[in-house]
Amino acid sequence: MALTFANKITICRILAVPFLIATVLYYTPQKDYLRWVALGIFLFAVISDAIDGYVARCYRQRTKAGAILDPVADKLLLISAFLCLYKVGTFLGDGIRFPIWLVVGVISRDVILLSGATIIRLFHGDFEVEPTVWGKATAFFQILCVLGIFLRWSWFNVLWYPTIVLTVISGVDYIRKGIKIINNGNIA
Repeated sequence: MALTFANKITICRILAVPFLIATVLYYTPQKDYLRWVALGIFLFAVISDAIDGYVARCYRQRTKAGAILDPVADKLLLISAFLCLYKVGTFLGDGIRFPIWLVVGVISRDVILLSGATIIRLFHGDFEVEPTVWGKATAFFQILCVLGIFLRWSWFNVLWYPTIVLTVISGVDYIRKGIKIINNGNIA
């Protein structure tokens, strides 16, 4: 079966991640244009995520490949952004960066969710988990945190607390659903 248009968009999003990583890691205050390039790559990935979801739903292009690749693309993008921006730590000019507890929280949640999904897929085969309100709110706030650094919002640190709270809540919610799948073989 050929790749759908939605799958091609998702693959482009995955392929954008190494370019985001390279742009952020090569950033220096003398090469400030790289901050704007990184912002463009990040926005491309975020917007293309919305587009591929729309295309998959509205044009009946939901596939097994898309069900696996889409969340992987999302996790790769946000984990890479948080890790690289923490490492570089100079995007705000005065060395302000994400606190380690936020970076560890974001990465831990995503690693736990990907590991859980892999285990469920191995033991129960195909399953589908629809994004929850908590998951969407978490992604929104995580994206805002990344944008806050790229755009040098002086107040962006106020986003850290709702982001970590939503990250924990959505992580627990998805874990609860995963345990239900393992125990019952279905989602409720």
